Amino acid sequence: MATIVNETLKSRYAALQAERERSWSPAQLEGNKRQRTQLLERFDPAAVAQPGDVLPPLSFAEVDGGTLRLDDLTAEGPALFVFFRFAGCPACNIALPYYAERLFPALRQRHIPLVALSPQLSHLLRDIKVRHDLPFLVATDADNGLARLLHISFEPDHRPSPPPSGWIGEVTGTGSWELPQPAFLLVGPGRVVRWLQVSPDWVDRPEADAVLDQIDRNGG
Repeated sequence: MATIVNETLKSRYAALQAERERSWSPAQLEGNKRQRTQLLERFDPAAVAQPGDVLPPLSFAEVDGGTLRLDDLTAEGPALFVFFRFAGCPACNIALPYYAERLFPALRQRHIPLVALSPQLSHLLRDIKVRHDLPFLVATDADNGLARLLHISFEPDHRPSPPPSGWIGEVTGTGSWELPQPAFLLVGPGRVVRWLQVSPDWVDRPEADAVLDQIDRNGG
């Protein structure tokens, strides 16, 4: 799918949906729409982590072999985390390059580190960073540890038993159906949550300008 400079994230997702409507069966389209709609209807903003919550001293395995510590990332100011599903997720392969183009440069000017988190094992997760030459950190949220603390993880309603070949747990290497809902998390010094934006519908994620506006509003 060709990418046009300055194209919005919304327009990129519209192109993805148009492509799916050309190539997917009616049953596939309906199943995808049903799961996204259910997640949106079930989402309760009051049930997720709130500004002022203090996170534990977590660490994450970075895909190039290092360890990222929450205390280190926020020692001199806030850090921004973007949660995504896994390296092969089509919607994530649109969102992360978009944020690399439109969000990361402004964060770098503000000296705010950006970390993309997925539960996928780091040796599998590295593929998305290499594929798009992502300029920001990409790391594993082991066992959805932070996603669970934030109450943003979920399991799909349709979970065949036994799981079929190529199921989510096999793809991620976790052996689990659990995935994070796409989200942005701004954490300040002292591991204090400053802002959390969750996208229950995974093809309705915030534009870069909207993220920057929230960062500025919340002390970024």
